Amino acid sequence: MPENFEIGNIWALFLLPLPILVYWLLPPVRMKSASINLPTYSKVLDQTGQKPRKAAMVKRKGFFSWIYLTLIWCLLLAALASPQLVGEPELKVKTSRNFLIAADISFSMATNDWTIDGKKVRRWDAVKEVMHDFIKERKGDRMGLVFFGSSAYIQAPFTPDLETVDQMLEEADVGMAGQMTNIGKAIAKGTTLFEKDTIETKVMLLLTDGVDAGIDVLPLDAADMARRDSVIIYTIGIGDPFGNQSDLDEKTLEEIAEMTGGQYFRAIDTDRLNEIYDELNKLEPIEYEEEENKPVTLLYIYPLGAALGLMLLGMLIGNIGSSVKKMNRKEAYV
Repeated sequence: MPENFEIGNIWALFLLPLPILVYWLLPPVRMKSASINLPTYSKVLDQTGQKPRKAAMVKRKGFFSWIYLTLIWCLLLAALASPQLVGEPELKVKTSRNFLIAADISFSMATNDWTIDGKKVRRWDAVKEVMHDFIKERKGDRMGLVFFGSSAYIQAPFTPDLETVDQMLEEADVGMAGQMTNIGKAIAKGTTLFEKDTIETKVMLLLTDGVDAGIDVLPLDAADMARRDSVIIYTIGIGDPFGNQSDLDEKTLEEIAEMTGGQYFRAIDTDRLNEIYDELNKLEPIEYEEEENKPVTLLYIYPLGAALGLMLLGMLIGNIGSSVKKMNRKEAYV
């Protein structure tokens, strides 16, 4: 017997002696049959002095009939007991947090001052290169994407399908949301996305290399709105704030992070960006609930099929026997 064999309904085996109890405790079924009336019946009774009485004939089954019925009963109970093979427990990941990436794709992200494998690349291409690995490692989180420039738009709503999020990231490019940087709109759009979801833990990662354009929603006003909705914002400043091609507003990013309970990071190259993601993993470790999921293979169909097969076989043999008896009777009368 395999080690992973189990019986789902062990109580079914206690029904095994039930037919014997029924046989002992219940009286046989009485069935009336036709009788022949003899005109001299009453005279015979008068002459013999006997009184008429009711009689019963109990039909008894042969040895093989008992074996046949017992085998069917055992097979039916075996099916009812639900035998099964239980596989090794598997861990099922349950989502416990929403993690939103709000990335700046304004024209300044096209600045060609970052290096990957010794080659100069755009800031946005370098950020995407590192973010791909970060997204794939966030198993257990439902992730979403918001891209912003002059305006902000949702590239991917919250989903546990990290491959789709990664693909959406790859398809985005600089300039798709306009040429300016509007940090306030990005935070407001992300906060709206959080409001539509029921998971309590909410984390936003904001990446930008510029200063807010000051149009519509101001960054600190949007951050205050996010704070009231319990959204934690980690901010990452892209580029060297002291470089000639940088207008990074570190002060605003620091205030946004401090206001919402997050933290500000400066990323001047891909190595530092990788280090930042490692620090984020420590600050916001991947959290998920483990639920045991045991694969079960039900085996009740085998004893049930055998019982049905024996029933059909018994009916077939019974019909053949009746046909043979009828044929023999006909030949006897001929």
